[in-house]
Amino acid sequence: MRYILLLRGINVGGKNKVVMSELKALLEGLNFQNVHSYINSGNLFFSSMDTLDTCICKIKDLLERHYDFSIPFALLTKEEYLKEKENLPEWWNEELARRDVLFFSHQLDKSSILEFLNKVNFHNEIVHIGNHAVFWGKFDEAEYLKTTYHKQLLKQNFYKMITIRNGNTFEKIAQILETEK
Repeated sequence: MRYILLLRGINVGGKNKVVMSELKALLEGLNFQNVHSYINSGNLFFSSMDTLDTCICKIKDLLERHYDFSIPFALLTKEEYLKEKENLPEWWNEELARRDVLFFSHQLDKSSILEFLNKVNFHNEIVHIGNHAVFWGKFDEAEYLKTTYHKQLLKQNFYKMITIRNGNTFEKIAQILETEK
């Protein structure tokens, strides 16, 4: 099975430093194969015969043992990731000022983010709720500071349990997965 591991909050502004080559070696030590990364912000690909739940347990244990800071993460199979892309609404491919994907970490109770999304008023933005992530589009850069995304998202308790990729990174990861054998 092919997996994509998405780490939250590493190598940002010199904080929570994780050297990708070291992490790749640690993942290989878990008997994960064909481990590689895309950019230095915690996007790793690997293959394993282990189930998703077993991989989650192994990765959680590895991160807790080797890093002295919390690293929430999302882990999806190649099929799950590509299904998310396949099920996107038309607006995702239209011209937007910003596109972001908020992946649910393995330990997040999704109900908290769904409750938030159901009660807020959006300002010049649009949202699609997938199985493993929320896809968030912003229509106008000049209006960005007025958006729910900017004004309210960071204040939510669940914010520290999601890992965000911009639309271009999401698309590049999908392209990598689509072209892998």
